[in-house]
Amino acid sequence: MSLRVAVQMDPLETINIEGDSTFAIMLGAQARGHRLFHYDPGALSWVDGRLWTMARPVTVQRVPGDHCSAGAPEILDLGRDADVVLMRQDPPFDLGYITATHLLERIQEETLVVNDPASVRNAPEKVWVLDYARFMPPTAVTRSLGVARKFLAEHGEIVVKPLHGNGGKAIFKIASDGANLSSLIEVFNTAWREPHMLQAFLPSVAEGDKRIVFVDGEVVGAVNRIPGEGEIRSNLAVGGKAAKTELTAREEEICAALAPELKKRGLLFVGIDVIGGEWLTEINVTSPTGIVAIDRFNGTDTPAKIWDAIEGKLGRA
Repeated sequence: MSLRVAVQMDPLETINIEGDSTFAIMLGAQARGHRLFHYDPGALSWVDGRLWTMARPVTVQRVPGDHCSAGAPEILDLGRDADVVLMRQDPPFDLGYITATHLLERIQEETLVVNDPASVRNAPEKVWVLDYARFMPPTAVTRSLGVARKFLAEHGEIVVKPLHGNGGKAIFKIASDGANLSSLIEVFNTAWREPHMLQAFLPSVAEGDKRIVFVDGEVVGAVNRIPGEGEIRSNLAVGGKAAKTELTAREEEICAALAPELKKRGLLFVGIDVIGGEWLTEINVTSPTGIVAIDRFNGTDTPAKIWDAIEGKLGRA
């Protein structure tokens, strides 16, 4: 049976279809005969107990420069006019994002929201991961320059990054001499009200930062992301190169620890990041990526697994 799928995401026209995971998921939905609607999260309105949005019916195709077409905008009651809402806009994980989770939470008795909005709100990528500190590199979360200096003295070289950043943006390596640490903390404290994340620098990042993807608590694949020359960041969005990979024994241990909690929380599509085969750094639940590269290397179809899981939850399998 055809599903009505509302996709909450950034502008569809500007995405890179060669690597965009949401686009791949939309193609997978369309191949099953599901109807797609696209809307911007800023279009959500709560009126007299109903959640509404202005959305466009869309079709997608893997044709560069002509990858989407849209019909006339329609007003959708997301509780009554949609079977599934895919919450897929990119962070920042700010008050706008948090408010959208609160609004979407109110339609869950009528419509399946993926990922579960309350769980997304309660599991920001660089904060929830602290529950699994035993798998993490040495880490501090702080706005204090004094704490940062002490942490640097203990670990020699460190990385400083925004607590709610994404896509490899604003990640800085600080050498053991501490040059620019005070200036960097000053800039970060001016730019963000929340604390920042500091971690011991892992030289093994040169071997890659692995993205491991789960669907409904099951590992479905992984891709190794290798930093470009002169870079410490391995994100594909900032020039990292994708490579085929397998899981290490340590990574299997990490996945086994995480899987039951992902399923329990309704986090159907999740990507975790592991450096050097052993150090967990993030649990990505807002808008995980990487499935296009995984499927290219492994000959798999992760969007199909995602839709199998969604249809199963709706009793449409």
